Amino acid sequence: MTEPGVYEAMSTLRAVRRLRPDPIPDEALDRVLQAAAWAPTGGNAQPWRVIVVSENQGKRALGDLYATRWHAYAEQQRELLARAPEDLRERAGRMLRAGDHLADHFHETPVVLVFCFNPQHMAITDAGQPRPSVVGGASIYTAVQNAMLACRAEGLGCVLTTLLCEAEPEVRALLQIPEPWATAAAVPIGWPVLRGHGPLSRRPIEKLAFAERFGEPLRP
Repeated sequence: MTEPGVYEAMSTLRAVRRLRPDPIPDEALDRVLQAAAWAPTGGNAQPWRVIVVSENQGKRALGDLYATRWHAYAEQQRELLARAPEDLRERAGRMLRAGDHLADHFHETPVVLVFCFNPQHMAITDAGQPRPSVVGGASIYTAVQNAMLACRAEGLGCVLTTLLCEAEPEVRALLQIPEPWATAAAVPIGWPVLRGHGPLSRRPIEKLAFAERFGEPLRP
């Protein structure tokens, strides 16, 4: 396998939800974890830890918690899609079917990376704003993204999930996560069942990037 360049890796990092149960070599997993450790964090505090869940008992318990929440979410989405245009129904339907597969086979995933964080070690500079605080995530999700890009380089499928954060008390008890540590994401990883990664569908930069002021065209 030829390792992709960084731009190719970023532009083909799909959410891969259909994963084979085949084991992941320790050397490949170590490279993924090392990539996470290289991520930038505020003050280089690295206020995150990752729990590598590979034993069947833990994966099955996490899978039960995940499936309950996924199927409730998917049912709501399907009700909304019933009134959507046909092309949107088809695209979203493919995603939901892949999500169903992940939920139903979560326990077969070879490895689930559960990322945790310690808010006491983070400079949360937007805590006083009258909106949801997001700045703390800058010291967590960089590591998650690095790990996922490393999965892409290794040929592993992966997907960023946060539904288990809804079940944080149960996850904390299951994985013996001490206070004040909390959960930020769970990333199932494994070899893709189908083709895995590929070209992404994203908004063009003209819709996302502005010049000087919000809303001003980047290229007049």
